[in-house]
Amino acid sequence: MEVSQHATEDGVRDALRDARVGAALALLAAIGLLVVYGIISRQEDWRASGAPWWAWLVLAAPEVGLLAALIVSALGGIRPGRHRDVVLGLLAVLAAASLAGTGILMWVLATANVTAGQLLLGALVVWTTDLIAFALLFWELDGGGPLRRVTEGRRFPDFQFPQDQNPDLARPGWRPRLLDYLYLSLTNSLAVSPTDTMPLARWAKVLMAIESLVSTALLLLVIARAVNVLT
Repeated sequence: MEVSQHATEDGVRDALRDARVGAALALLAAIGLLVVYGIISRQEDWRASGAPWWAWLVLAAPEVGLLAALIVSALGGIRPGRHRDVVLGLLAVLAAASLAGTGILMWVLATANVTAGQLLLGALVVWTTDLIAFALLFWELDGGGPLRRVTEGRRFPDFQFPQDQNPDLARPGWRPRLLDYLYLSLTNSLAVSPTDTMPLARWAKVLMAIESLVSTALLLLVIARAVNVLT
């Protein structure tokens, strides 16, 4: 089915709004959580495996870099093709930093004495930043990215959303937005399996499997330590 120029222009505006507003807000949330946790770690003298409190600020650096790239791109400072290369590179670093933060927290929970506050706040920060990192990966990689999904359509999608299975239930011109990928990441972390959205591409299955394994290990370790702290 041929897509009208008006529908394409609307889709491009929605995709740009996702990048400039939605992704920026998600990154600001992740940055804020890591900064607050670092400051509280300093005040309470919480040491993560001997690392200084500012180690959590270092883990926020990829989010800051990605946010800066979005701002520069919005101002016209990065060419569209180059923008995607920069974003993909920063997302790879972001995912690595997020997994590193998870590893640090899991090491602390397994080897050190922690307070209830450190346990709950640390788990909330790491789990939330993981959720955001994987959501951004899903959003940017699915179908070649948000702009390509608009201009070239979703003939061979990497994720199958409910609207793909039941087009009659979708509004005309429906396309997945960043919020859809945040929900996908949330449900995958909690249910440890696909819920309403199915991964079709192999890379999507691998990323969802990694997120599920990390979330399961983190939640099980947190529950085990919570029982130990409270008893």
